Amino acid sequence: MQQLLESLGLDQLNAGVCSAGHWHDTDGAPIITSTNPATGGNIASVQCATASDYEQVIAQAQDAFASWRMIPAPQRGDAVREIGNALRRHKDALGSLVTLEMGKIKSEGDGEVQEMIDIADFAVGQSRMLYGRTMHSERPLHRLYEQWHPLGVAAVISAFNFPVAVWSWNAFIAAICGNITIWKPSPKAPLCSIAVQKICNQALADAGYPQIFSLINSADQPLIENLVDDSRIALVSFTGSCAVGKEVGRRVAARMGKSLLELGGNNALIVDEHANMDLVIPAVTFGAVGTAGQRCTTTRRVLVHHSRVEELTKRLVSAYQQVRIGDPSDPDTLMGPIIDDNSVTRYQEAIQALQDQGAEILCGGNTIDRPGHFVEPAIVMAENEWPIVQRETFAPILYIIPCNSLDDALSKQNAVVQGLSSAIFTEHLAHAERFLSHAGSDCGIANVNVGTSGAEIGGAFGGEKETGGGREAGSDSWKAYMRRQTNTINWGKDLPLAQGVDFSIE
Repeated sequence: MQQLLESLGLDQLNAGVCSAGHWHDTDGAPIITSTNPATGGNIASVQCATASDYEQVIAQAQDAFASWRMIPAPQRGDAVREIGNALRRHKDALGSLVTLEMGKIKSEGDGEVQEMIDIADFAVGQSRMLYGRTMHSERPLHRLYEQWHPLGVAAVISAFNFPVAVWSWNAFIAAICGNITIWKPSPKAPLCSIAVQKICNQALADAGYPQIFSLINSADQPLIENLVDDSRIALVSFTGSCAVGKEVGRRVAARMGKSLLELGGNNALIVDEHANMDLVIPAVTFGAVGTAGQRCTTTRRVLVHHSRVEELTKRLVSAYQQVRIGDPSDPDTLMGPIIDDNSVTRYQEAIQALQDQGAEILCGGNTIDRPGHFVEPAIVMAENEWPIVQRETFAPILYIIPCNSLDDALSKQNAVVQGLSSAIFTEHLAHAERFLSHAGSDCGIANVNVGTSGAEIGGAFGGEKETGGGREAGSDSWKAYMRRQTNTINWGKDLPLAQGVDFSIE
């Protein structure tokens, strides 16, 4: 472990605040201790931000924006290209740190770093495609067009389950748009944020670019509220629970700021009577068990046609019995721990609520008596209307819900307040198209014969309803980090008004 930390520039006590490439080492600052969820043991400690640190970070971010926005966008893209190359060099070590601190298996840790590399590549291309439009003016000798400008300083508040990738989805796109990013990571994964910041700082410095990323580690609620309420922050991107996201959105809106919200998911996968079960079983198993059920896109409900229930449950239980639970750094492990004791407690409470409801637990449902925070992935026969099913439990609990028809399945899928990811498995073309139609899935992501979990960075990522409506990563998500401006140029000698209005002055 010590060798890994040293390879990423980490110590037993680390400064957790960085502004303009400068690390703040504040005596007497609060301390966060990073723990290994697979053992419960301590990894290292991190110094948190003080009020003075916060003001310095904000002020230096504002100064950096004044110069960064004037650098041509393709050159800003080149800066991100340098960062992407640095991440390639550190992929194995950074992926191992994600596994150590967050608990996802090594292949998922490496995959998360690959997402960062992929979004860096995407951002480089996007830096040459920040397109506006030219429109035909209704007035003679006038040109009408629109262009996009950077917002300023953006704050990214990220969650523990993707301790590096989600920041990059925001920060790299924000950077090529001309913005400066301040990162407030989860206090459950502070070391990952420091390692990433150090990699980015070095890559930018080596290539002669200014420092455009800042970092604030803190578990102090008033300081975090300060960040959300600060009118100097043009955009707040928040990833987390629906409850907290609602409060973030409300507070940012109160000061007329912009927010980008990526909140909870209660994702359903429909298995109709025409589904290929050889595709269904691995998709559901990974979707429900991957990252120990702690993805926002985790498969939580399987809405299965009544004629396929017996086959599905038999094969799923068999698949679950083959899931190897243990040390996430072991290449034979398929499911690591959940993040902490509080998550274990929420898992136990959910299982108890299901038992009180009279649910049939087909497998799993127990904690595992060993160091760390390990639980058994559970498969439960359930009813969609039960309150516990309507909520998102951030743990590996999968609900099997029989349905009578595709319409019944769609009605149940959409009858939750969250609207992130959804999927249907079918070989019936009309059912697939119905699922994707205006009257089909109400989620931001809708897949056919592909599971709910995960997403390619080329598409816009996000959801509807209480999932927040935000979009990150690909497609035209870059527009969230810019302001639109409409421009009219009169190159003639007269001053005609629009819509034929006559306001002549004699």
